[in-house]
Amino acid sequence: MAPRSLSEKLSILADAAKYDASCASSGGERRNSRDGTGLGSSGGSGICHSYAPDGRCISLLKILMTNFCIYDCAYCVNRASSRIERARFTVEEVVHLTVEFYRRNYIEGLFLSSGIIRSPDDTMSDMVRIVRTLREQENFRGYVHLKTIPDASPELLEEAGTWADRLSINVELPTQKGLDALAPEKNLGEIRKTMGEVRLRREASREKTYRGKRKAKFAPAGQSTQMIVGADGANDTTILHQSANLYANYSLSRVYYSAFSPIPDSSKVLPLKSPPLVREHRLYQADWLLRFYGFEAGELADGGMLDLEVDPKLAWALRHRAAFPVDVNRASREELLRVPGFGTRSVQRILGARRHRQLRYEDLAAIGAVMKNAKPFIVADGWSPGGLTDAANLRARFAPPPEQLSLI
Repeated sequence: MAPRSLSEKLSILADAAKYDASCASSGGERRNSRDGTGLGSSGGSGICHSYAPDGRCISLLKILMTNFCIYDCAYCVNRASSRIERARFTVEEVVHLTVEFYRRNYIEGLFLSSGIIRSPDDTMSDMVRIVRTLREQENFRGYVHLKTIPDASPELLEEAGTWADRLSINVELPTQKGLDALAPEKNLGEIRKTMGEVRLRREASREKTYRGKRKAKFAPAGQSTQMIVGADGANDTTILHQSANLYANYSLSRVYYSAFSPIPDSSKVLPLKSPPLVREHRLYQADWLLRFYGFEAGELADGGMLDLEVDPKLAWALRHRAAFPVDVNRASREELLRVPGFGTRSVQRILGARRHRQLRYEDLAAIGAVMKNAKPFIVADGWSPGGLTDAANLRARFAPPPEQLSLI
């Protein structure tokens, strides 16, 4: 068999990387260069687009170093038993592609993952060497997101966090039972142990030395993970409890959710079809409520599953009608955050504005609250929801037609 060209490898390994959802680049800081020069900034085939908090679109070269793998995870298209085309980049090829794509203004950074070849340490060593070469030899200052391997040595983990902006370790499934059934080589305890090491190293890097100098940054954009939704029998409550645990104990920047997608030559233990895409969307919305709105995992999913017809915050409000209407001129911040249509910024503005005067319905709209959603759940100066609180079709006011659910 003739050796594959670089473009053929790129086609295979970029396509293989598309199943990994965890490639957002927000949170990275520009790496300063001593002489003021350097390739990239922190701000075709293999290019993915992510969005920073300010809405800026950031392009990343998203590839696997190789799709060969010694593991046989049932849900993975690159598993050892999969009959797919295989390819492998050399260290020099990944460096060359990254630099050339940047010079052509196609990308602003690199997202690098890999199948496991030979051993976790061998694979991780090659990936670290790629990033080190980019930083030291090519003076590349762009954003780098590096997938780490739980079983790799602590020394390689230390070096990975030194050169990369963000590290990620995929949990894949929310329970050890699910991993035992579908990915027996993986251990949730080992994954969490590595996450804990990343957290400790990040915290240590923020401390000053005895001379008052700051230490070298370690993974300044944090760490993230991905969970596959619908490959095993885990319900949404189980998934959200796992996410809450990861945020609380390992200071993760993000948990990403990826709806299971049937793969070629799949195992009989896997579902025949993917879950509704809207389920993935609802998990992202619920995740936001966990992180910024004070909700707990057990509150959000009624009977273990999130409501697919309406967003989780509205679903909670419809189930807890006794908590409403909320008086916007007297309610606490925690109560206001539970009002549908009120975001964190609009709540902050309400709290600031009401120190000076009583707020009216018109004031809330001007502040930025989504009054279409909020008006059945609030009382304001000159406004009462009246019959809206007792309307039998209150839920129907918000639920989209069934044919629209797959488009959310």
